Amino acid sequence: MTQKSRRPSWDTYFIKLVDEVAQRATCDRGKSGSIIVRDKRILCTGYVGSPPGFAHCDEVGHQLRKVIDEDGNERQHCVRTIHAEQNAIAQAARYGVSLQGTTLYCTMEPCRVCAMLIISVGIQKVVAKRRYHAGQETRELFRKAGIELVVYEDRIETYNNQ
Repeated sequence: MTQKSRRPSWDTYFIKLVDEVAQRATCDRGKSGSIIVRDKRILCTGYVGSPPGFAHCDEVGHQLRKVIDEDGNERQHCVRTIHAEQNAIAQAARYGVSLQGTTLYCTMEPCRVCAMLIISVGIQKVVAKRRYHAGQETRELFRKAGIELVVYEDRIETYNNQ
């Protein structure tokens, strides 16, 4: 008798696929990916990259802006690209795909702006591979909106020149 192989859960399966999607990212500071799923079927994907027709970081370099957190910490943020979650939501909008009641899988907890978009389009669950250094506000927004947040690894995603 052969031993039956153990299949990954659906969440594990999709969170692993996020890493593959992230390979298309064009900004090496935060190579992240996103997948939006309904009924165990992928509806759309997104990765960090510039809008269609615009130059990418890996072609012309980063477009960095200084950001000062409320606690006074200074960080660098690249504004040349669109976040993976934003690109996935934009892809769905472009092709007329409703995201009501879906699950979003992503590399790290979404930022505040992405969280507000996620709430606005009706995504009901977010599964992140890791924490985001500024994710506290996102966690609070999701709690208020009734969005389930699952984080696989309780460690903060880090990237160059953060």
